[in-house]
Amino acid sequence: MSEDFVIATASTADLEREYMEQHSIPFIPYTFVIDGKVYEDDCRESTKKELYEKMRNGSLPSTAQIPEFNYYEFFKSLAEQGKDVMFMDMSRAISNSFNNAELAAAKIRRDFPDHRFHVVDTRSITAGLAMLVEHVVAKKESGASFEECVRFAEEHKLHIMHHFMVDDLSWLRRGGRLSNAAATVGTLLNIKPILYVTDEGTLLSSAKVRGKKQALLQMVKSMKKDIGDPDGKDVLIYHADCLQDAWFLSDHIQKTYPKIGKITIRTEGPTIGCHVGPGFVCLVYVGEGRFF
Repeated sequence: MSEDFVIATASTADLEREYMEQHSIPFIPYTFVIDGKVYEDDCRESTKKELYEKMRNGSLPSTAQIPEFNYYEFFKSLAEQGKDVMFMDMSRAISNSFNNAELAAAKIRRDFPDHRFHVVDTRSITAGLAMLVEHVVAKKESGASFEECVRFAEEHKLHIMHHFMVDDLSWLRRGGRLSNAAATVGTLLNIKPILYVTDEGTLLSSAKVRGKKQALLQMVKSMKKDIGDPDGKDVLIYHADCLQDAWFLSDHIQKTYPKIGKITIRTEGPTIGCHVGPGFVCLVYVGEGRFF
């Protein structure tokens, strides 16, 4: 059995392209359609910028799940290199693509019986998935075995905390995640929902706050429920074309937790961005446990 293995992911981790190339992390891209043109979520800043410019100008994008065949071809290309594979995508409860990945993985195990192939239900999404991938990659690069990396991911995935703020409710309405009436009332009252990822990998509303700045401050306040000892803990902030909001959030986290670790700010990728719209902010860190 081969001891050589690869950690692979999907574009939904929204990791920087340079990081994945630097650490030899293959990824399978999701696609999105905008103004009749099909785009590949290639994890490049230029693609993200183009998407949000079009959305702010009135374009309505859509996304599609990855077919089983695409997963199979992606996995096969790795197996044919003689590598065992550990694959991490966003939560099964959020993405219908996950089932296609599992079906493809089952065929790979049949066609390449001498190779190990593990698909992690990360119970995470976007920046949370990115943080988990980065931690597992660090384990691998420190000398951890395939089994140790799999065990680490499975044992630590529920310690990745997620808080999301949606600025414009119309995007949730368009995606069928919010009724017309609720979106209209919420918009009139300037309501900003705070979403949280549960142990099951589903999204729940943890708070509804009036005004964007108050919503961002609520995210900082909510950290006290699950972060435990914040000292030295790194933080990821993803934003959908609202860098000023990300800086505002970062500043208040630093003021509230002076000994917090490194705070990294990145742009939200297209697959999630298409559904939440410009103005979305995501906050992720390692905590004691999810409170929902």
